[in-house]
Amino acid sequence: MTTLRETWIVFHRAMRLSLRNPMWSILMLSQPLMYLFLFGPLLKPITAQISQGATTNAYQVFIPGLIVQLGMFGAMFVGFGLIAEYRAGVIEADRVTPASRIALMAGRVLRDVVVLVVQSILLLLAAIPLGLRAPWSGVLLSLVIVALLGATFASLSYSVALITKSEDALAPLLNGIAMPLLLLSGILLPMQIGPEWLQRLSDISPLKHVVNGVRSLFRGDISSSSSLWGLFWVVLLTVVGLAVGARTFRKESA
Repeated sequence: MTTLRETWIVFHRAMRLSLRNPMWSILMLSQPLMYLFLFGPLLKPITAQISQGATTNAYQVFIPGLIVQLGMFGAMFVGFGLIAEYRAGVIEADRVTPASRIALMAGRVLRDVVVLVVQSILLLLAAIPLGLRAPWSGVLLSLVIVALLGATFASLSYSVALITKSEDALAPLLNGIAMPLLLLSGILLPMQIGPEWLQRLSDISPLKHVVNGVRSLFRGDISSSSSLWGLFWVVLLTVVGLAVGARTFRKESA
């Protein structure tokens, strides 16, 4: 109970800071919205081809990729805020408190997850007038996946930030990881329409299976192998991410 209370205190402080300066959250939402309005309409004539006949609704193919992208990129760069806190002496002040090191991480991660879920809901609402149709059960499960994905990347981002303690080191590292993940995950277009060698190469990316799983959920195929495989991978990634994050916070805040 003490850890939960401390987590809530850290979450409350972090959320208050985000609400005071919401520009970062707005900027992170603006990119998916631009993809939605400027790229999404281009998919309508080729929806049957890129979905291999699974659906005729372009946004059932496109929106799942966008919310996964939001969950990934929206959390991947939160480490920059931690570096700023480190330089301001906030992390040093945390170290001298009796607060649980896990709570120090969990409160910040919980803030990031809440922000991502709200952003995802706004993105889904913006897509409805454009023609998005999906079962509520699939949408709710997809939001759970986004939350878990956000927790994974936020934890890893905080870990790397605590280790590097430098924006100059963190920025190229994250960009070097983000670009291959984006290109091999099938976020914008399903990898099934690509050449055989590209499909085999993309199989090494867990995010490809997550994106395929969310697309299945948006079609209502909750019990399909794609959905279950995507859920398996996102749970596994979350366990690994949180474990790495907790270990790093204990070590660096000792």
